[in-house]
Amino acid sequence: MHYYNEWDAPTAAWLRELIRQGHLPAGDVDERSITEVQPDEIRHYTQWHFFAGIGGWPLALRLAGWPEDRPVLTGSPPCQPFSGAGKQRGVKDERHLAPAWLALVAALRPACVFGEQVAAAVRKDDWLDDLLDALETEGYSTGAIVLPACGVGSPHIRQRLWIAGRLGDAKLSGLERHAGHGDDWRESGRFDQAADRSAAEAGSVDWLADARNSSDQRSKSRAVERGLPSAVGENAAFWTDATHGGWDDADWLFCRDGKWRPVEPGTFPLANGVPARVGRLRGYGNAIVPQVAVEVIRELM
Repeated sequence: MHYYNEWDAPTAAWLRELIRQGHLPAGDVDERSITEVQPDEIRHYTQWHFFAGIGGWPLALRLAGWPEDRPVLTGSPPCQPFSGAGKQRGVKDERHLAPAWLALVAALRPACVFGEQVAAAVRKDDWLDDLLDALETEGYSTGAIVLPACGVGSPHIRQRLWIAGRLGDAKLSGLERHAGHGDDWRESGRFDQAADRSAAEAGSVDWLADARNSSDQRSKSRAVERGLPSAVGENAAFWTDATHGGWDDADWLFCRDGKWRPVEPGTFPLANGVPARVGRLRGYGNAIVPQVAVEVIRELM
């Protein structure tokens, strides 16, 4: 049985429906704040998902082939204290809840831990160093990396910091090796380079959301054959290749700045008249990109 912790009532209801429909593993959804949860109350569960949102982490575990009876604890602590769009109060922000999450990790001691945060946390108030130090004090080997969503074929960048921990002394060097920088990427400004390198390995994305630059003729022809606008065909190589999973048949939106932007097929979350539009945007905006998390999970596996 899985434990889900999500304090926002509408999101918790969404999460329960996803579980009911079988999209996520069966489990209980707890709407209390993480600060109110006591370890002994939830010790009997096999997997724990804090700040669960709409279930990105359990979905990623399922996609990665992680057994549902294998213990693991996940969490994406609130990003607002570290987001460039907020007040950037860092650890002084009352929404800085990573310490509460780490306290539960220490008490429950799952074999493996996964976490996620906005990339800016790399160089804000020693957030990453403090978190890794706390995990290592409890006996976890740790690894961390910044990866963008476009690194797995998504039509947007969405850089995020990914964290993994495993009880024992086996080093999780694969994550840093994947970035190609060792620990250097954690230095000021270097996390952008690590993310850019990962994106470059997947394909050129310097023209993201810009239809005026050209791409290879073969992809342009395929795009035109599929009925995409001619302006889209000029730069559709990244999404017309069938190797990019859920985004290989992207829908394209024409925006007010004259550029076409690809979105995951069938979503159109910004369209007027879509039921529960604001709620959907909030849920999607707070969610992780499971396909990126899959790469981190598989590295640990």
